[in-house]
Parts: sequence; structure tokens; C-alpha cells
Amino acid sequence: MEEKAQQLRRQIAELVAEYAGIALAPRPFVPGQTVIPPSGKVIDGAELQHMVEASLDGWLTTGRFNTRFEKQLAEFLGVKHLLTTNSGSSANLLAFSALTSPQLGERAIRKGDEVIGVAAGFPTTVNPILQFGAVPVLIDVDIPTYNIKAELIESAITPKTKAIMLAHTLGNPYNLAAVRDICDRHGLWLIEDCCDALGSTYDGRLVGSFGDIGTLSFYPAHHITMGEGGAVFTNSEQLRKIVESFRDWGRDCYCAPGCDNTCGKRFGWQLGSLPLGYDHKYTYSHLGYNLKITDMQAACALAQLGKLERFIDARRANFSYLSERLASCEEFLILPRATERSAPSWFGFPITIRPDSGIERVEVLRYLDEHKVGTRLLFAGNLTRQPYMQGQNYRVHGELANTDLIMSHTFWIGVHPGLSRDMLDYAAEKLETIIGVNF
Repeated sequence: MEEKAQQLRRQIAELVAEYAGIALAPRPFVPGQTVIPPSGKVIDGAELQHMVEASLDGWLTTGRFNTRFEKQLAEFLGVKHLLTTNSGSSANLLAFSALTSPQLGERAIRKGDEVIGVAAGFPTTVNPILQFGAVPVLIDVDIPTYNIKAELIESAITPKTKAIMLAHTLGNPYNLAAVRDICDRHGLWLIEDCCDALGSTYDGRLVGSFGDIGTLSFYPAHHITMGEGGAVFTNSEQLRKIVESFRDWGRDCYCAPGCDNTCGKRFGWQLGSLPLGYDHKYTYSHLGYNLKITDMQAACALAQLGKLERFIDARRANFSYLSERLASCEEFLILPRATERSAPSWFGFPITIRPDSGIERVEVLRYLDEHKVGTRLLFAGNLTRQPYMQGQNYRVHGELANTDLIMSHTFWIGVHPGLSRDMLDYAAEKLETIIGVNF
């Protein structure tokens, strides 16, 4: 029976590979007809085979594929601990929540404490702060790096400041030397949101390795994908345990799915005001969630991980090509620049229309859309102007002049590995056309 089952598995794998060769084969680029997306997944038979193999296991929660993925990605990042979760937003929620744990004593973030961040970015880098009842302190960003003005951070710190939580914008690292130094001198936590920056380096070190805790996203738009998914990583064993607790219902037990009595004293604990011997599997030390993934998702990501270096190289090459190709437009456009001492693994190619150019962003976006060139704004623009932020408790330090400029004049186009040189040329040509660059 076992031999027959293995034979069928091999046959299924062969059929999946054959199917992928047909269904996922590259399609010719037809200018003006083929959509040039700003982001997207690149998958082939390997991902499909992994997912089918995981489904044939019949193990529907995290299992052997997740174990391998967590281990291999942690090794790539050079960190001790990595835990998967169901999205990058959940990763940010878990990372922040971990720092509120009473187990951290005086360093725990409490309601009313302040956390420094920026308003130019994605909402879920800031939302966990608000959801907990802490206060985001928002600082302006630099253009053309689109990252926090590090020189303004120190003056924003008050006795209530407990942490800095920042994303590496579109894969471009912020000034980690300055931010890390400030955190060290003031005893602040540093959360690195690396959701758009897998593979980016600063001073030769991968981003995420500078902070106390880091996060990643595996949504299809990101560097590698599992459909929906994310990860939290750290070098701290204490933070790892706390993150795992928050992710897994807030439980005190750390048994893997399907396992019991890992601690060897399942019925020997006495925590809180529970009776002695209360089952440790049903003892909860945090106000937690259920934010785990399935093994099929991990199987997809494991196949993607083997292509990560190639994906990073492609993103960098595409970014460099667009930088050269669009140099003709610099009279009208502010082109992006990497942070000093960094090597970004670019998520996108941000562009800011010069305010004195007379060019309306909406007209550029409409024209590009009509010609099948996908664009995105820089996420929330100025987060403080979003509808849901009305009445929220936050503080702005200084002015948000560049953040407002990003809100009104910035957009980005794609550099992901699924884009060919012909696609990049076409996108650049259409951008040159709409802004009126002479050839």
C-alpha cells in the first residue's frame, strides 16, 4: 500500500510539472495590450509541486514544510529565530504586541507610551500602535530616499518614548546607523518593518538584523510569496517565546501542532490563580490571536526561497535600468536614490513629479493606465489625512512637508522579476511621452 501511494505521488508530481509547463509558460509581450503590473508573483512548477505534495500529506496546519522554511529563511537572514504568520500586517501586529508583554518588565510598552514612526507609508506599520493605545509620534521623511529624516528623531523623544517602528520604504533601508545609535543611547526598542525589503543590506548587513525584532510579508506582490503570509524574526529567545504566544492564542504552552507535553510537566504548572495542575495547553499568558499559516502556504514559500537570490538580482537590475532610462526626465521628475551605505532590494521605483513642473500626477497615472502600465501611490501618502485617522491619538513632530508632497506628487512603477526589458522600455517610453520629454 505504501509503495503504491509513493508511486502515485511521483505520477502526480510529474503531471503537475507538465501542467505548469503549459499553464505557466511565458506569454509574448504585446505593447499596449499586455499589462505591465507594478508587482506580481513569479512561480513555476516547483511551487505547484510543493503545494500539491503538502496537500497530499493531509496535514493542514503548520508542519514539515513550515519547519524547513522557518529554518532556511532564518539562516538566510542570519538570525536565531523566525516564526511564520498569516500576513505582513499580522507580523507587525505580533512584533509590536510582543513589546507590550508584562514579561518585559519596565521596558514593556504601556498604554499612553510613545512610538516614533512616519506618516508616509503603509497603515499597518502604525496601526498596531494605535490599536494597543500607545501614541504614534510621526516625523517627516526625506526625498528621494522616502525614509525618515533621522536628524529629527532625537528631538522627538520624550520620557514616554519606548520604541521606534519604521519600514524600509520600497526596499530602501533607512539610516540604520543613526537610528540604532539613538535606540542604544535612549534604551528604545527598534522594530524593523522589512516587508518590502527582503534582501536589502546596510553596511553589508541584511536589514532586520539591526533591530530587536523584524517583520516580513509574503503577499504575492512581495519578494517571495506564499499567497498570504508573513514572518517575525529576532535574535532574542525571550521575544521569540512572546511572539509565539501572541500568535498562538496567547497560550503559555509552546507545543508544536499535534504534540503534547513538550515541557515534561503538562499537568504540573500553577500560573495565575488557576489550580495546580491545570492543563498547560489551556493556560494563557497573553491577550493573543490565532495568526498561523497552513503547511501548503509554507510549501509554496519554500520553493520560492530557492529563487530569492535570483529575484533580488533581477529587482536590482531592473531598478538600475529604469534609473538610466529615465535620466532624460529629471527636469520634471525626482528619481529615487538609495540611502548612503545601503544596497536596496527594491520593491518598486518611486517617482515624484517636481511641483514646479506644471504636470498633474492624476493625468500621468491616467495615461499610463490607459496604456497598460500599472502604477501605485506610495501607499497611504500622508497617513494623518486618511479618513480613519480622524480622532485618533497621535502626535506630529515638526512639519510633514515632504509627506504632503508624496501624497500629492509621488507614485511608483514596478521592478519585479516578472518584467522584461521590453516591458521596462515601454513603461519608460510612455512616461517620457506623457511628461513631454523631447527625443
